[in-house]
Amino acid sequence: MEFSSIIASGLGVPDVAGQILLAMFLFISKHLIADFYLQTTYQVLNKGTYFHPGGILHSAIHVIGSAPIIYFVFAPAGSLLILLLVAEFVIHYHLDWCKERIVHNKQWTTQQTSFWIALGTDQFLHQITYILMIAILIAN
Repeated sequence: MEFSSIIASGLGVPDVAGQILLAMFLFISKHLIADFYLQTTYQVLNKGTYFHPGGILHSAIHVIGSAPIIYFVFAPAGSLLILLLVAEFVIHYHLDWCKERIVHNKQWTTQQTSFWIALGTDQFLHQITYILMIAILIAN
């Protein structure tokens, strides 16, 4: 029995719902780890410089964390797996780059509400990315 099926039966929901819940839990956990536990000062300070290795490394860490989630929860065809990982990398990289550019250009600091709105919006858009990835996986 797949782990998502165990989750689903334990919650009394259909298997696909267990798959979705498991995937969201894993993506949210991975995002927390990659954005807050593993992200270094080098990455933070350089995400606003387009194509800087710091931003590339940060986005690559996210993709490395997403690969086993997608593979083990959904077992998609190899081409879909690669497509989703490339899309996540491109989207994650550009969301972070845009947020960093805005925060830098506006000179917002952690002492200003605008900074936290930018950070919260960035985090929200990353979570929406995971929802879209799951929707694509469920549809295929």
